[in-house]
Amino acid sequence: MDKISKFLHGLLNVFMAGALVIMVVLVFGNVVLRYAFNSGITWSEEMSRYLFVWLTFLGAIGALKEHEHLGVDMLVKRLPVKAKKAVLIISDLLMLGVLVLVLDGSWKMTLINMDSKAPATGLPLSFVYGTGIIVSITMGLIIIMNIYRVMTNKVKEEDLILVKETEESAHTYEHEYGKGEKQA
Repeated sequence: MDKISKFLHGLLNVFMAGALVIMVVLVFGNVVLRYAFNSGITWSEEMSRYLFVWLTFLGAIGALKEHEHLGVDMLVKRLPVKAKKAVLIISDLLMLGVLVLVLDGSWKMTLINMDSKAPATGLPLSFVYGTGIIVSITMGLIIIMNIYRVMTNKVKEEDLILVKETEESAHTYEHEYGKGEKQA
C-alpha cells in the first residue's frame, strides 16, 4: 500500500509540475506574441486558467497527504493522547462531511455543464467542475486511511497533530540546505 501511495504522490507531483510548466509557457508566449508581434494565442489565457484550477485543487491533495495544511494546534498539543485521537477523528469526520458536500456539488455542476463548451478552447466546462469530484474522492480516501491508522493505533503520538509549524519547516530547511551564506 505504501508503494502505491508513493507512486501516486509522485504522479501527482509530475502532473502539477507539468501543468505549471505549460501555464508558464502559455502565458509567457502569449505576452511575447502580444508585445513583439501584435498577435496572440486566443485560447492561451483560458487554458492557463483551467490548469491553474487543476493545479490548485491537486496541490490541496498533496498538502493533505503530507499534512501541510495550515492549522491551529495550541489546544490539541496540550491534550492527553486519547483526547488527541478523539479530536483528530472528529476533525477528520468533519472534513469527510465537507468533502461529501463538495462531491455532491461538483457532481451536479459537472452534469449541468456537460454540454457547455468554453468559448476559446471548446473544452467542456465539466473539465473544470470535474476537478471537485476527483479532489473530494481522493482527499476522502486519504482521510479514511488517516482514521483507520488512528483507530488501529498505527500512528505515533507526534503524528496525531496533523499540522506543521513554520518553525519546524524552517529547521527542516536549515538542516537540509544549510543556513545560507555566513555574514562577515
